[in-house]
Amino acid sequence: MLPHWAYWSVLLLICAYAFWRGRSDERAAAATCLVATLVQLLVVSPTPHRYSGVEVGVLLVDLGVLGAFVAIALQSSRFWPLWVAGLQLTTILGHILKAVQLSLLPIAYAGALRFWSYPILLILAIGTWRTQRYTRREARAAT
Repeated sequence: MLPHWAYWSVLLLICAYAFWRGRSDERAAAATCLVATLVQLLVVSPTPHRYSGVEVGVLLVDLGVLGAFVAIALQSSRFWPLWVAGLQLTTILGHILKAVQLSLLPIAYAGALRFWSYPILLILAIGTWRTQRYTRREARAAT
């Protein structure tokens, strides 16, 4: 797994870009990512027991994030929120896998949960870039 500073750097850069150049969909997704990351720090188990069982607090945060991403996707005219919601659903499947197979190694469980955050952030960045391009095109067409 990548070091924590790498994730935080990617998270903050992409979320800042989404807030700066995105519309409401991108800003809502960026806010969801930021809030979820901060809340997860508060609900994750202490280090010696981390990911040894189902992380109920993290599961609840991930379910809330899934709900937020689905809500964004349902009201959006853009396609990228559907991908983000789908990848978040894959994260939920990681929790289900741990619940079904308690002997799953903690590092594998943690990796299954953390892995999808990077593609989600990448899709948010691409969605923001494409929205910015679309907005410019609309402005040029209006003039």
